[in-house]
This record gives sequence, C-alpha cells and structure tokens, in this order.
Amino acid sequence: MKKWFAAAMAVFFLLTASGCAVRDSDPPRFRIVTSFYPMYIMALNIANGIDGVQIDNMAGQQAGCLHDYQLQSKDMKNLESADVFVINGAGMESFLEEVAAQLPDLEVLDSSEGIELISEGGDENPHVWVSITDCIQQVENIAEGLAQADPDHALEYLENAQEYEAKLSVLRGKMHEELDDLPNRDIVTFHEAFPYFAQEFNLRIVQVVNREPDSQPSAKEMADTIRLIRETGVKAVFAEPQYPESAANVIAEESGASFYFLDPAVTGENDPDAYLDAMEKNLETLKEALS
Repeated sequence: MKKWFAAAMAVFFLLTASGCAVRDSDPPRFRIVTSFYPMYIMALNIANGIDGVQIDNMAGQQAGCLHDYQLQSKDMKNLESADVFVINGAGMESFLEEVAAQLPDLEVLDSSEGIELISEGGDENPHVWVSITDCIQQVENIAEGLAQADPDHALEYLENAQEYEAKLSVLRGKMHEELDDLPNRDIVTFHEAFPYFAQEFNLRIVQVVNREPDSQPSAKEMADTIRLIRETGVKAVFAEPQYPESAANVIAEESGASFYFLDPAVTGENDPDAYLDAMEKNLETLKEALS
C-alpha cells in the first residue's frame, strides 16, 4: 500500500511539474508590437498588469526617430505574429506601405488620429508625442484601439490609460506653472523634434539647425545660425542626447549662447515612467536655460 501511495504521489508531482512547465512556455494570449520607443512606453502603461499581454518594441532603441528606418526581415517576422501594431502615425513610419503590402490583415493602431499636425514646408511634422497634450491624446487613441481589439480586457486598458493620462496631466500643469513666466522664450534646436513642445509651452524656435539628424550642418548654415543668435540675443542652443553634439557646441561657443540637451524621449530605460522622467528633466533644463 505504501509503495502504491508513493508511486501515485510521484506521478502527481511529475504531472504538476509538467503542467507548470507547459503553462510557462505557453505563447502570450495577446501580442502588441510597437513601432518605436515612445509608443512602447505608452503601451507599457496602458497594458500594465493585464494577464497574457506581451509588448515588443520593433525598432528597439538604437533607431531614435524612424525617419529613414529600413525594415529588416526580423521586423516582418516579429509583426507576423502580432495581434496589433501600434504606430505613431503622422508620417513617422515611412515603411508602413511595405508592411501593409506584406501583412494586409495586420491591425494597425495609428495613435496620431485627431491630432492637429504642424506643417513645415509642405511636410507634416510627426513628432507629436513630444507635446504632453498630444501624448495624452495618443494614449487615449491606443487604449481605445486595444479595447476594441481585445474586448475581454477593454475595461483594464481604459482604466490604465486614465491613470497614466492623469499623471501626464499633472506634469503638464507643473511645467506650465514653472515655465510660463520665464523671461526668455527664444531657442535654437537641432533636429525638428520640438515644434509641438514649443507650441505647448509658448517657446519660439528661431532656428532649426540640421533638420536631418544623421547629417552635419554645412559651414554656411552654422555661420548663419551664429549670426542669427548674436542678432536676436537667443540665450540657449539645444541638442538632443541621441545625436552628435559637436556642431551645437561650436555654434554655442561662437555665438555666446549656452548649450544644453533637450530630450524628445526617443530612447531610455524600458520603464513605464521613462517619458515622465524625461519631461521632468527637460523642465529643469529649461528653467536653468531660460531664466
């Protein structure tokens, strides 16, 4: 009898262990792929704590913005098993037609829907997430899209989104309170990431140097910018931490302006609070630069 009982218990524990192993290796119930880092951080907050949801960031952090991102075979393989592809939209994902052609049934959530876009030289600027107000709209768009795509957990997506939007709203109010009365409003930036941010906080970008982040400004462009800074009395030149700073340093030194980093939050820790932390740091930088 004891031998039979011992054998039965051994089988029980073996089956239990096997069951656990199977459950651990089960594929996710619902899989979200985001186009790049800002979308990933939004999705982390919206899907926080929802059982069986997996979030993958397609481009990773090395890409920064996706202006000239080239799809790789691993990207298409990644998207093949996605339930939803969350994108920034507004023209940021220039490869979208290729994705649609190869994966016509893939559900794409465009987070920029309903946002009034800024046009520059006939082209729409896609950097909407750098505005906290527009980021809130993107979070709402993504949450509503996920609620429709995964209706069994719709309420959880929407509740998580409301919680994150509340944090963003508090931060926006704090930034207005501390930035609105600063005496200097004129800035020079590198790359075209900050028009929405500047619009939100009433800053005036008098010059965007080096609109293409992977290239260097010409000697003429640098000389013209230095002359403009001297003539207008601009106090600060801002570069992004994701791109080389050498040209910005030269312009600041030659013009007498101060040099700072302003972060569009396109790289960072894979942490739900990463965008909030980046904007808090931008706030401290602007208070120092524009006082």
